[in-house]
Amino acid sequence: MKKFEEKKFNIPALTGISAKNIEEHLKLYSGYVKHSNLILEKIEEMALDSEKNAYALGELQRRFGFEFDGMRNHEYYFSHFEGRPKSISKSSKLFEMIGQEWSSFDFWLARFKAIALTRGIGWAILYYDPKTKRLLNAWIDEQHLGHLTGLSPVLALDMWEHSFVFDYQPSGKKNYVEDFFKNINWESAEKNFTDSLV
Repeated sequence: MKKFEEKKFNIPALTGISAKNIEEHLKLYSGYVKHSNLILEKIEEMALDSEKNAYALGELQRRFGFEFDGMRNHEYYFSHFEGRPKSISKSSKLFEMIGQEWSSFDFWLARFKAIALTRGIGWAILYYDPKTKRLLNAWIDEQHLGHLTGLSPVLALDMWEHSFVFDYQPSGKKNYVEDFFKNINWESAEKNFTDSLV
């Protein structure tokens, strides 16, 4: 059976987010890749007698969504830090579309940051909807509850405590969000957006 492979990320020193935090966070990502593969193997094995294993298979399928989305969300997240911090290009199609959808980039950014500060654990994600050709913000509970079907993630911000408590403490959530945007290489989000147009 084909396996998911763990991606390697070239992440430089970041503002506010320590190398130790990134190192530990990458171990969590590695676990999502490992468990996505293990669950698929177990599903294949138990599916040989799907009637006998119906309940267990149902639980494994639910768990697969959590592990897979944990893997994929983190791949978007870590890719935003690769290279060096770089502002969004004001001549890019993404910048233009954000302005069309929210009247200005700054207004969108304030809205997105507010979503990121939602109480609870999850993700703030900027999506592109190829059917309506528009951008949408969303909050995802945990890793997998609330993803918008058929939409492509453009930007993903991890808001689980493990992403910020080591460096910021629980009360520093807002500072973490600010530093995320100081560290982001917008070329990764622009590439995600361009890829979703194909």
